[in-house]
Amino acid sequence: MLPGSMTGGDGMGDYETIIYEERDGVAYVTLNRPEALNSFDSTMCREVKDVWRSLRANDDVRCAVLTGAGERAFCVGIDRNAPDTYVVFEKSTLYGTSNNYMYDDPGKDLGPKANDLWKPVVCAVNGMACGGAFYMIAEADIIIAAEHATFFDPHVTYGQAAVYEPIMLRQHISLGNTLRMALLGARERVSAQTALQIGLVTQVVPATELAATAEWLGESIASLDPFVSAGTLRAVWAANDLGRLGALSMAPSILATSINKDVMRAGNEAFDTQPRITPRIR
Repeated sequence: MLPGSMTGGDGMGDYETIIYEERDGVAYVTLNRPEALNSFDSTMCREVKDVWRSLRANDDVRCAVLTGAGERAFCVGIDRNAPDTYVVFEKSTLYGTSNNYMYDDPGKDLGPKANDLWKPVVCAVNGMACGGAFYMIAEADIIIAAEHATFFDPHVTYGQAAVYEPIMLRQHISLGNTLRMALLGARERVSAQTALQIGLVTQVVPATELAATAEWLGESIASLDPFVSAGTLRAVWAANDLGRLGALSMAPSILATSINKDVMRAGNEAFDTQPRITPRIR
């Protein structure tokens, strides 16, 4: 849990492995298995999916902030000690199937975009983040980190090709940095400052300031009209996924879908009549 950011507001949901609260248009989602470094088991996968899917129909929420409980780890991937995971690793086939032509990816429902959620997600990395954590991190829209956070992908060190995680990380960082993280496995960890330099995160703050920074980002984004923010997300992710020309072919329909004349009129009036916002400098 982000210290200081989860007090007050209304909670929702009866979850075993996550904490969910809403306040001022922001949903605060905290992975809550600190005794297991917030690794995910089948229960957490179901509950995280339920949160992302429920937010699609929740008009009270315009932005989500995702973090992990405690200060040691954001998430260290799949819980290899969970009973259902242990059984799978003892089999000779891929996760959850009877032969290797079929594969049930255990982390496939952890990301907001995988659940067709087009509300902005801020990810506040509060410690170690590795392996399957990137299902969530890579599909967040703004990623910030505490100074002590570290990032790595240990798959190759322990006998498994790194596949899904580097594919998703490649959206954020260069080919060389993706390959270095994937091939060095557990032998090297990327510091928060290096993550900032290579573009994986957008800001690094002291651990004591992570909660307030994430909350400010969430509330700032939640102040936007939801169609405006959703249209912006769809445009930027289309450019990332489809390239410039592919995204430009979709741009008119994205823009037309996001337009609300009343919202635009109010924006123009605010520009003419309200005091200018004093921005923060990053």
